[in-house]
Amino acid sequence: MVRMRTNIQMKQKADNKIIYPELSYKIVGLLFEVHNKIGGGHKEKYIQNAIESSLIANDLSYKRELSCPLIFNGKEIGRYFVDFLVENKIVLEIKVGERFKKEYINQVFSYLKTNNLKLGIIANFTREKLRFRRVLNIR
Repeated sequence: MVRMRTNIQMKQKADNKIIYPELSYKIVGLLFEVHNKIGGGHKEKYIQNAIESSLIANDLSYKRELSCPLIFNGKEIGRYFVDFLVENKIVLEIKVGERFKKEYINQVFSYLKTNNLKLGIIANFTREKLRFRRVLNIR
């Protein structure tokens, strides 16, 4: 006998696999709020300022433009700069442009690996809409 799962059961199973669900949903909500209020077409710096204001208004702790060294054999070989680290858990990277590029995903994945973090969110602000992707480091 084949057992069929209901949509509710499938959603519950999917929700159980989401890393930091409440925090990540809150961050995505803030991103949409920023885009809805100021729209697209702005410089990345201005969008980051709006996001920072929204993080503060929602009592979320964060670090902005966090400098993260890349260490190899005990020696610093490079440095990454993360747009935001929210609640010391989620990397938030902001991009502006009409295309969502694979290099954005690779960039955030590098941040996650370097800092031993599990979740990153890339927010791409276009003129007409906000696109976002979750990037996981589960290794």
